[in-house]
Amino acid sequence: QVQLVESGGGLVQTGGSLRLSCAASGRTFSSYFMAWFRQAPGKEREFVAGITGSRFFTLYGDSVKGRFFIARDAAKNTVYLQMNSLKPEDTAIYYCAARIGDSSRAPEQYIYWGQGTQVTVSS
Repeated sequence: QVQLVESGGGLVQTGGSLRLSCAASGRTFSSYFMAWFRQAPGKEREFVAGITGSRFFTLYGDSVKGRFFIARDAAKNTVYLQMNSLKPEDTAIYYCAARIGDSSRAPEQYIYWGQGTQVTVSS
């Protein structure tokens, strides 16, 4: 079992940066594929970025590729999302999620979820 807790959200101006953190419990954390999703009011949950548990291969959603970067620190059981060149359309609740097995962009494939952290980008 794994428990996820996000932090680092807040209000930022267009063009600014934020770094989100996801602290995970459980010794099997390193074997999970970890991902960030986001969801704006009235919209579907969207895959943002993901990283594998062992070789640190990464995936990114098209809307954030080149601007956002995902990383993990196994020693700290923490996954990060560095968000650069932020735009108003990045405004959403950002969730950390984990699954066992291969990577996936589908939220229904993830078993574990954090509580979410709000990111708001002002125009």
